[in-house]
Amino acid sequence: HVQLVESGGGLVQPGGSLRLSCAASGSIFSIYVMGWYRQAPGKQRELVADIRSGGSTNYADSVKGRFTISRDNAKNMVYLQMNSLKPEDTAVYSCNADMVRAGDLSRDWYWGQGTQVTVSS
Repeated sequence: HVQLVESGGGLVQPGGSLRLSCAASGSIFSIYVMGWYRQAPGKQRELVADIRSGGSTNYADSVKGRFTISRDNAKNMVYLQMNSLKPEDTAVYSCNADMVRAGDLSRDWYWGQGTQVTVSS
């Protein structure tokens, strides 16, 4: 059984910072891409940032210069450091990962349950 669990969401004032964490656990053989998506009420889910196993990253234009994605391959963790937060960053943030399961070596995309980030004064 493979799963992703996020933590670190909450309420923050505009201009503040939050750090999201996501832990992959279970029978994992390898992880390729890990990323963060978000979905605001009434809007489609959008990619925030992703990172490959080699470290290359990709960011949505709306978060470039404010958010930083990183990962710890030894711990199967991915992080999202969010600085200079704006009200429009309010959304449910979900972690996802392209993983290969140990045992049957099946490869699939997995999603966490999501964590709420609210930016408001």
